[in-house]
Order: sequence, then C-alpha cells, then structure tokens
Amino acid sequence: MPKFVIERTMPGVGGLPEEELAEMMTASCEVVKTIGPQIQWIESYVTDDKIYCIYVAPDAETVRQHAMLGGFPADSVLVVKRVIDPLARTIRSGNETLPPVLGM
Repeated sequence: MPKFVIERTMPGVGGLPEEELAEMMTASCEVVKTIGPQIQWIESYVTDDKIYCIYVAPDAETVRQHAMLGGFPADSVLVVKRVIDPLARTIRSGNETLPPVLGM
C-alpha cells in the first residue's frame, strides 16, 4: 500500500501542552478504528505551526476522509515515491508493507 506524507497547518501546535496533543492523538486513533484496517498512522512530526504525518493507506481519498472525520486540516496529501535510508544505505519504494501496529 502507498505511504503518504500529510501536511497540517495548525498555528501554535508546537506550543500545545502534552494533554492537548494526547487528545488529538486519541481522536485520530478513534477515526483510524472507524475507517478500518486499510489505513495506518505511522508517526507525526510537530513543528511550531504544522504537523507532518506519515500514513499508509490505499489512496489519498482515504487519508482525506480520516482528516475530515477527525476535524484535522490536510493542506497537502503527498504519496511517498521513494524512501532514502542513510543508515542502511538503501533506497526503497514508498509502497513497502508495514506490520500492523498493536492497539490500532
């Protein structure tokens, strides 16, 4: 399945207390459970005013559906074409299969 990078503009998000970030995380996980096993949230990177999320999903529309149901912005949804790993010195396809995450 394709891997996606989602850019979410959320002014001030980097300064939010952990409790608020935890609430957002819980809401996102609940939406993932609702949509089903075809979408998997891998991780997110929080900056001052944006969150960059990594998801595996069958298509960009499924990622956008997750954003809509969760009330999250999705300014851009980009498919990963290749992954460059400097530690392993490899370049691989963005369509790698990932094992399911426990509790998701």
